[in-house]
Amino acid sequence: MKFQGKVVLVTGAGRGIGAAIARAFAAEGAAVAVNYLRSEATARAVAQDCQAAGGDGLALQADVTSPADCARLVQDVVAEFGRLDVLVNNAFPPYAFDPEQRKRFGELGWADYQSQFDGAVGGAFHMCQAALPHLRQGARGAIVNVVSNLVEHPLVPYHDYTTAKSALVGFSRNLAAELGPLGVRVNCVAPGLVYPTQGSEGTRAGFREAIMAATPLRRLAQPQDVAGPVLFLASDWSGFMTGQVLFVDGGLVMR
Repeated sequence: MKFQGKVVLVTGAGRGIGAAIARAFAAEGAAVAVNYLRSEATARAVAQDCQAAGGDGLALQADVTSPADCARLVQDVVAEFGRLDVLVNNAFPPYAFDPEQRKRFGELGWADYQSQFDGAVGGAFHMCQAALPHLRQGARGAIVNVVSNLVEHPLVPYHDYTTAKSALVGFSRNLAAELGPLGVRVNCVAPGLVYPTQGSEGTRAGFREAIMAATPLRRLAQPQDVAGPVLFLASDWSGFMTGQVLFVDGGLVMR
């Protein structure tokens, strides 16, 4: 298995994309820390799934917007598993991907942007600062940040969400440039609309069908579609890749 003996921390892993990522790592032999904010029961179920898949799993609560919580989270992971090899920053503030009910630019306040920045960029910032001393130890650490294909193709102008994810791409590339000489790689996975998830529940069927019609592979991503590319970017198979954005949207964005 690709991740036998490795320890992986996935934020926002109690459900949806994060849960699929956690399960996929465990199926490849990893010990997985399943971070959650409020969904304790589902996170514990994901951790049990990780154990049943052949790896290990532990549900750990932390708010990634809190530096103290992030430090405690990493300390708990290392205390339980003895090391940390991979950090996946998947957590982000609640967001409804509903093109009809979204706020137009004139209806947004700076607080809307700030909330998304605090969750997406701030969360990754706090987690990377807490995890970096451990990722550096083996000079083989990997960070994968989950962004969005909207940064390249704003099919729906979700202004605050997409602006924060764009900033997370910039954060990731700067970090990749600095950490490369230390043996730590930083990359991004950029999914399109992923269905079903809590955020996409409000996306009406007609709009989902329109996206599928415009997508070369003629369907939407499911959570497990995102997991494979995350594992690739965390593995030795991508050992000479850093600072990259891998689009996972069925060909809607081609670069």
